[in-house]
Amino acid sequence: MELFHGVNVDWLGKKWYFLAFSMVFSVAGIISMAMHYAGTGSPVPLSVDFKGGTQVQVQFQQSPDLGKIRQATQEAGIKDASVVTFDDPSKNNVLISLPEQTNETTLDQGRQAISDALLSHYGNSFTVQNVQVVGPTVGKQLVRKAIQATLYSMLGMLIYLWFRFQLIYGVAAVVACFHDTLITVGAFALLDSFGFKGLEISLTVIAAILTLVGYSMNDTIVVFDRIRENLRLSRREALHDVVNRSINQTLSRTVLTSGLTFLTVLSLYIFGGPVLKGFSFALVVGILIGTYSSIAVAAPMLVAWQDWRSGSGKAVSLPAAKRARV
Repeated sequence: MELFHGVNVDWLGKKWYFLAFSMVFSVAGIISMAMHYAGTGSPVPLSVDFKGGTQVQVQFQQSPDLGKIRQATQEAGIKDASVVTFDDPSKNNVLISLPEQTNETTLDQGRQAISDALLSHYGNSFTVQNVQVVGPTVGKQLVRKAIQATLYSMLGMLIYLWFRFQLIYGVAAVVACFHDTLITVGAFALLDSFGFKGLEISLTVIAAILTLVGYSMNDTIVVFDRIRENLRLSRREALHDVVNRSINQTLSRTVLTSGLTFLTVLSLYIFGGPVLKGFSFALVVGILIGTYSSIAVAAPMLVAWQDWRSGSGKAVSLPAAKRARV
């Protein structure tokens, strides 16, 4: 299905606008992560999965009084507890979180203390919906494993593209993926700094980020493959023109694929409920940025590399596709 016919957009002519866009959001994310680290010791808001602690989700029969709940926890000897509304206010859900504890026994005691404190003030007018308890040791291990999984996935894709195309293709694709990951993760810290609480990096969010790495890489490879094919058909044409034409030729496929995927994850974000909020938010941001980077980050890097090599007096060429055997 072809949505666009005869498209002739000079994408590379807009590279400075793309660069400015990427710089603004990347720097905003980095600054937000730095501020979050200065305030909490973590660059992004982390869920119990990573920082360790106890989270109890409670649903009340009546609209909850957060001040009264905080008073109840303090009277029960629970210090530094975080009490916030959770999900739609009409559902009367409250999330009570205890900070990172020193050992697993203390975590279990904290969970029981929250239940006892609520019972003493509210009787049976509440229901515990969900409890998460993660020890600090397990949390630190998960942080390390999550970082390793993301870096190893990018390294594996770099090696794959090195053999399939050329090293510069792999470098451009990995830089684009790193760009996508930075902006997606930075969005969590950025929204948190503006007071949008509840979006935290959890194990499901890491799964979403790894999914986006593969999604963005696949989108980039489609463009790269068309560039390589066009280099074979138009060997005397300037690389700038070949890249522009290749992006325009794959534009319909990009819009169809990314557009339908975006509508799906947007529906998941709107209707998926609080449990999937972080996961679906990462997908919504990541698909938008991943599609953008395939056009505005990865492809222009090939031209920039050729211009730099040519300017330094070194011979430069990008591999063209081989003729199909008949």
